[in-house]
Amino acid sequence: MMFLPEGKVIMAITLDKAASGNMTLEEFFNYDDGTDALYEFEDGELLLMTAESEINRRIAMFILVCFVQLGIPAYRLSMKTEIMTTGSRVRVPDLVVFSEELATAMEGAKRSTVMPEMPPPLLVVEVVSPNQSSRDYRYKRSEYAARGIAEYWIVDPLQQRVTVLEWVEGFYEEKVYLGDSAIASLVFADLKLTAVQVLQCH
Repeated sequence: MMFLPEGKVIMAITLDKAASGNMTLEEFFNYDDGTDALYEFEDGELLLMTAESEINRRIAMFILVCFVQLGIPAYRLSMKTEIMTTGSRVRVPDLVVFSEELATAMEGAKRSTVMPEMPPPLLVVEVVSPNQSSRDYRYKRSEYAARGIAEYWIVDPLQQRVTVLEWVEGFYEEKVYLGDSAIASLVFADLKLTAVQVLQCH
């Protein structure tokens, strides 16, 4: 085992497994590399989440503020909450909107993780980063649908579009919004927001 200056302890076997892609879900939840790095977990492998660009951070914060203005209480909004999806995969979307039931289930949790036995979030938002588009558009789409998440937004500052996926009978139906197109949300019917407002954060 390794001892770090901060007094944190890392098991060498866990580091080896992280490198080889043979980590278990339990080892993932106990993993600590002594940094503030965030990881997703996919089929026994750690996926380092790269530092956010400034535009991605601003977009996520702008959407958060818009939801607050809609009257969603702060305890139902979270950034970087983990969600266990299909199999033993753990995703970390940029923004999560809890239902009242999920917020209650999360009370007192030592780790901000939506576990399989908990109700699904109402909505998740992913802001696409360079070289991550296939993960957001393909893999997470199927995983979030299987988890029963009612609405999934993919905000893509590179392609300048907002994709809203609405859960219908186990699958997502897709609508793409560009420019001054008003975003329609089944979850938040009172939302008054256009794609360009989201992408330009004003």
